[in-house]
Amino acid sequence: MDHSTADPGPDSADRLRGYVQALAGTIGERNMWRREALGAARDLIAAEWRRQGYDVLPHVYAVDGVPCTNLEVTRRGRERPSEILLLGAHYDSVVSSPGADDNASGVAALLELSRRFAAAEPARTLRMVAFVNEESPFFGTAGMGSVAYAGAARARGDDIRLMLSLETLGYYRDEPGSQRYPPLFRFCYPDRGVFVAFVSNFASRRLLRQTVEAFRLHSDFPVEHLAGPPLIQGLSWSDHSSFWHQGYPAIMITDTAFYRYPHYHTGSDTPDQLTYGAMARVVDGLAGAILDLAAAERIDSRTGRRAEQRP
Repeated sequence: MDHSTADPGPDSADRLRGYVQALAGTIGERNMWRREALGAARDLIAAEWRRQGYDVLPHVYAVDGVPCTNLEVTRRGRERPSEILLLGAHYDSVVSSPGADDNASGVAALLELSRRFAAAEPARTLRMVAFVNEESPFFGTAGMGSVAYAGAARARGDDIRLMLSLETLGYYRDEPGSQRYPPLFRFCYPDRGVFVAFVSNFASRRLLRQTVEAFRLHSDFPVEHLAGPPLIQGLSWSDHSSFWHQGYPAIMITDTAFYRYPHYHTGSDTPDQLTYGAMARVVDGLAGAILDLAAAERIDSRTGRRAEQRP
């Protein structure tokens, strides 16, 4: 198994900052009511992927007669190419917000991960997708980019072993009381917003545990996780839910958004609010964890025997 990636180096945080600045600073608010800006974001992502050496595949669908585009790149697996680990982030922003954390941070992480995977030789296929139209009023409708993509993937018979949704990944605080939760959860989790969260539905809980274990092998950055019902406020609020509806296992990776970030869905969600050093540590851990998940086999930690890894 080949775990080689491009060296993150000291510039990882600067690259993340640059991606966020380009999307949320230079382009700014980007959605169907700012179509020129939405197109500029799409073109920026496509151009960066081409610079990294990928062939970019657009998936175009229509919303009220208007073309909308998801973008896809792939690092083909050398042993089990039909088995796919899919990483996704949405590139639109909510109306009246430049969307630095939501979700230029997720797109920045996606671009940094694809850069590191450009020279990798994973056993399973790694697929990276930039989704359009995650925000209201499209969330959960046929106009949502990930709804269109996941439905088409199921119709094609794509063997997606796990989908990871990169959602609001840029804000971390160590002050007491900087983290909030739904009722009762505060008794089980830290009150400081200095961790990254992995969340899933119950059907994805085995892979949730496996993903968290893999992250911890590659990073000492604090991590918390939860498998729960979608009725918990926020647990299903991103592109991973589109894959749940198609029967695919999926996990959201997040800084917990409105449970921590005071600028969520506001005009002050700007690039200067984010904490890029912490974000770089999260992305570094994800890079190693994803390649572990893409491996054809692993050492089973419970038995010591060699066992096939099956996301």
